[in-house]
Amino acid sequence: MLDLIILSLHFFICFLISIAIWCGPKDVDLHSSSTGRAEIEPDGLIFIGKEEDIRKSQRITAKINGREIVVFCHKGKFHALDSRCYHEGGPLCQGEIEDIDGQVCIVCPWHKFKITLETGEGLYEGINPLEPSPTPKWQSKGVKQRIHKVTIDNGNAYVSPPDLSVSFDSDYFADKYKNGGEFAMEK
Repeated sequence: MLDLIILSLHFFICFLISIAIWCGPKDVDLHSSSTGRAEIEPDGLIFIGKEEDIRKSQRITAKINGREIVVFCHKGKFHALDSRCYHEGGPLCQGEIEDIDGQVCIVCPWHKFKITLETGEGLYEGINPLEPSPTPKWQSKGVKQRIHKVTIDNGNAYVSPPDLSVSFDSDYFADKYKNGGEFAMEK
């Protein structure tokens, strides 16, 4: 009898958790139902949400022409980048933000790759074997993750459309997960 009570309690808790997830905050989808296109302002900027809402939640995901991006508000500063990690497409919206050697980074939840929010550089800790006593130091792999410029105007947050004439490693996964592909972050 006790087993039945414990099992019923377990199912009830799982039910409550699923309700909380279902009713929780939703990702921002910038496609209007009538046109299927992002809401582009006359100056070319793309509206992604209210500044206050992003400050409260500290991060949101949004779609720009099917491309998933994540917008962070960290210590009052806004950052936006492709939402999928350049390494293997991990969901950066679920990553932790860390200060690494004086740079604010998102840590991919899948493989712990570190990406600077300011520049999109991939960081790694390495040594120079030619040094007399080599000690690990943080070094850059170069810019790997596409970043997006965030503009705040009259309480609204906007991003600039990406310059696709320049490619980054994260573009592969941005395209793979684009428009609700089989691995998209849709709920």
